Amino acid sequence: MKNKKSIRVVAYIPLVFWLLFTLVLFGYTFLASFSTTREIFTNRLLHSGFHFSNYTNLFELESIGRYFLNSVIYTTAACFGIVAVAAPAAYILGRVTFRGKKLVDTMFVSALSIPGLLISIPLFSLFVSLKLTGSILTLILIYIFVNVPFGVFLLTGFFSSIPKELEESAAIDGCGPIKAFIRIIMPIAQPGILTLTIFNFMSVWNDYFFALIFANNDKTHTLALALQSIVNGYTNSGNYAGIFAASMIVFLPTFILYLFVSGKIVSGITIGSVKG
Repeated sequence: MKNKKSIRVVAYIPLVFWLLFTLVLFGYTFLASFSTTREIFTNRLLHSGFHFSNYTNLFELESIGRYFLNSVIYTTAACFGIVAVAAPAAYILGRVTFRGKKLVDTMFVSALSIPGLLISIPLFSLFVSLKLTGSILTLILIYIFVNVPFGVFLLTGFFSSIPKELEESAAIDGCGPIKAFIRIIMPIAQPGILTLTIFNFMSVWNDYFFALIFANNDKTHTLALALQSIVNGYTNSGNYAGIFAASMIVFLPTFILYLFVSGKIVSGITIGSVKG
């Protein structure tokens, strides 16, 4: 028992160091976002008090509020769209036996290995031919298409782990397959759907590559693109305090979300790994 405890303590040492390192970085960034550039370079953070103007200037001068709203629209619409497309597909793959099922399942899994860089040019050519470039809808569709394979892969395990007796009982009571899927299976699969939504939220919110290609005008820019523009501009002007403030605005939403739902992510993945 003592050997097991000592091994456990030794195993936790790297995690403790990683946690301390992360807390120091986060704390420094947070304090630097309320300091002046001079205080940052002289290592005297908050020496003259809190400077909330670092944040207010971003909203008043850089219009970061508009880009924040764009990212909220992209992320919310994409998360709903991914679940709407992936859930029925995963339900069929996890609950129904049909000819070619393994092939379809393999195709979804194989799609996870395709890098975004490889499909960016064909996607751009497709949307140009459809005259859908330069709109918010374009990037929403891109996020849905790109993330559906992962959604199907993740939800298939959840749906396959649900007892089939529930659907049989619903069929006896006169509940059809579609009605059973909506009223019985979807509520039971909420942990998996929530886990998928959280992963998609973090992925879409922090995306830079597809936003750079398809959100090609100021009205459709995301917060990640705005951050890159702010970093370039403030680096030239020497406003490093503003850079820290902009970084916190981009970082905090996903950080706060993870604090509230981190336990549900772990439990959701555990449930989905029972069968798959």
